[in-house]
Amino acid sequence: MNKKDYLNLPYHIVIQHITDESSSYYFATVREFEGCMSYGDTYEEAFQNIQEAMEGWIETKLENGFPVPEPIDEGQYSGKFVLRLPKTLHARLSMEAEKEGVSLNQYALYRLSI
Repeated sequence: MNKKDYLNLPYHIVIQHITDESSSYYFATVREFEGCMSYGDTYEEAFQNIQEAMEGWIETKLENGFPVPEPIDEGQYSGKFVLRLPKTLHARLSMEAEKEGVSLNQYALYRLSI
């Protein structure tokens, strides 16, 4: 595949509005491309800039013989996985879930999401 082919794939662009001590701006990243980021004063500018950053990121990978990841297919994930725990951790989490009045699954989901 060439650069243009990759740019037509449905990659996941994330644009966040940031306000910090220096200014307010929009920060953009591409989930599949580690280190590919850009920013802009407006959402639209950040989107344009991340498109340019993607072009450069893909071009650099291809020129140096590195693979370019395919877009993440979120449909391949069922939302379920098996996890082995030490008995003591299982007991502690179960007791904490009971204190909170929720199932162990709900409690584990909460703990993983923070």
